[in-house]
Amino acid sequence: MRSWWGFPVFLGLVAAAAAVGAFAARDAGSRYAELVQPSWAPPSWLFSPVWTVLYVLIAVAGFTVWRRAGVGLAIASWLAQLVLNAAWTPLFFAAGRYGLAFAEIVLLWLLVGATVVLFWRVWRPAALLMVPYWGWVTFAAALNLSIWQLNS
Repeated sequence: MRSWWGFPVFLGLVAAAAAVGAFAARDAGSRYAELVQPSWAPPSWLFSPVWTVLYVLIAVAGFTVWRRAGVGLAIASWLAQLVLNAAWTPLFFAAGRYGLAFAEIVLLWLLVGATVVLFWRVWRPAALLMVPYWGWVTFAAALNLSIWQLNS
């Protein structure tokens, strides 16, 4: 087993992805409010607490798999989905490219699913930690699609 020193590294990687999103979404509250939204869209204030919890789960899941298996396909998948996670917010909020953001979030959804499967093979609790994130990405993809359709 690898040492606990790796946990701050995983937190740092997730924090970097979150920082990209936070920077890109710095004016998101007003921009989000101006969009035509479906009736089931959550208020903008809800996103920060949800993402905070999810990012902690993502970091813990990645770290626990790394401790058991080292750097391999499962961690490569974890890193790739983190890059796609970081890329979505600039596409959606900063660039206003809702169609491109939807295509990107579909890829993210597929990669999170692949990560869940790969984590399951290494350590099932880590895979289960990723399931709420996968669910939220599912919801976010549906919301992205709806906003794209309503604002085109």
